Amino acid sequence: MAVFVALGAFLMTLAGGWVAQRVTDRRHLVLGLAGGLMLGVVGLDLLPEALEAAGTPVFGVPAALLLFVGGFLVAHLVERLLAVRQVAHGADGQRVPQVGLAAAAAMVGHSLMDGIALGAAFQISGSMGVAVALAVISHDFADGFNTYTLTSLYGNARRKALLMLFAAAVAPVVGAATTLLFTLPEELLGGYLGFFGGALLYLAAAEILPEAHHTHPARSTLLCTVGGVGFIWLVVGIAE
Repeated sequence: MAVFVALGAFLMTLAGGWVAQRVTDRRHLVLGLAGGLMLGVVGLDLLPEALEAAGTPVFGVPAALLLFVGGFLVAHLVERLLAVRQVAHGADGQRVPQVGLAAAAAMVGHSLMDGIALGAAFQISGSMGVAVALAVISHDFADGFNTYTLTSLYGNARRKALLMLFAAAVAPVVGAATTLLFTLPEELLGGYLGFFGGALLYLAAAEILPEAHHTHPARSTLLCTVGGVGFIWLVVGIAE
């Protein structure tokens, strides 16, 4: 059942990527919406789940929050290191394609964990599986949208963006299938979600949203960002 439901996530991820590539003439609106979706996923979905699963304090601070900050810093350091290497090769001022691929790879990892969480929920009970399935399928549209946007934003070819989108779409199915063999410890899953949330927040705040407002500081772009956050809030509320 979990693998069958994960096929719905597969289709929703592809739908999100399709929408992202079809509105290239409104790139600033796409980026504004992507930033809002990413912010909503981090603040309203990933971080609360991470705190619930891995909230054990480490020197007075929940482990999930420490990993959240660590993910933010690692994303910043990786981008800076790649940018310095790019400048050394005479490509100053250009975006680094590897950053986009790394971010998209993290989205694929997140989708894989979605599938594992889906499979684990069905192992507990059918009702819990349905609740988790609703959340996973709903926000996988945003995952597909963000995966394609992140890959293409950093100058990667359309072929690579489509490849990463397909990987993100297949990942929940693979993750759900693996739960037939084992179950991921809850605390480990929570730590991963915290770390990934920090990295995703960095990309949204330091890259996606500034780029969205750089050439088109329009009110419509801001509305798209707010709308993206609101959409994730709606999805989380329905799932609960």
